[in-house]
Amino acid sequence: MAETVLTHSGQSPARLDGWRGIAADWASDQRTFKNVSWGKAMMWIFLLSDTFIFSCFLLSYMTARMSTTVPWPNPSEVFALNIAGNHIPLILIAIMTFILISSSGTMAMAVNFGYRRDRVRTAALMLVTAAFGATFVGMQAFEWTKLIMEGVRPWGNPWGAPQFGASFFMITGFHGTHVTIGVIFLIAIARKVLRGDFDVERRGFFTSRKGYYEIVEIMGLYWHFVDLVWVFIFALFYLW
Repeated sequence: MAETVLTHSGQSPARLDGWRGIAADWASDQRTFKNVSWGKAMMWIFLLSDTFIFSCFLLSYMTARMSTTVPWPNPSEVFALNIAGNHIPLILIAIMTFILISSSGTMAMAVNFGYRRDRVRTAALMLVTAAFGATFVGMQAFEWTKLIMEGVRPWGNPWGAPQFGASFFMITGFHGTHVTIGVIFLIAIARKVLRGDFDVERRGFFTSRKGYYEIVEIMGLYWHFVDLVWVFIFALFYLW
């Protein structure tokens, strides 16, 4: 039986240190994460598993790039745009990065106003974040269309190593899927916030039954993770 120590009030067990505390947590017939809600804990576990997946993708890409004997296409040329007769390298990627990083700021403000129970500002900032995310996905769709029209395929491309196309579509497509899912959830939760579901404890989708705004913070964890992953993709795929 797991050892627990009661506080003077007799209401909650004191936390044990080290491995004994971990064993007591997992063996006790209580909530495992005593100071963290299940929703937040499960989001952190999901993000940890997603970190492994993105890490495998990026490591596979770096391995393919360093081991290929065929020259790797130059990202500054592949991802350049002609604007007003000027050949500008990585301009679209720079704008996409700025938009996604800006969305982290609006999401952080949404979490702040959420805990203040300011429904209007919280919902508005979440919708602004969703708009940033949708803009990012739209620009990524434009980027994909442009490269496909130029002959990029998962099995080859006109500029060099055939692994380039597979790496590009796999990494950016997987990340873009995460952004798209995030936009959908942002809109859904913003709607629930705006109509006051978390204030009246209305039961419904995404479990708004407890009447608090922690779901906004959980959504923020996901969104900040998506933004952080893009920083690594930007550095390793577009700048390298």
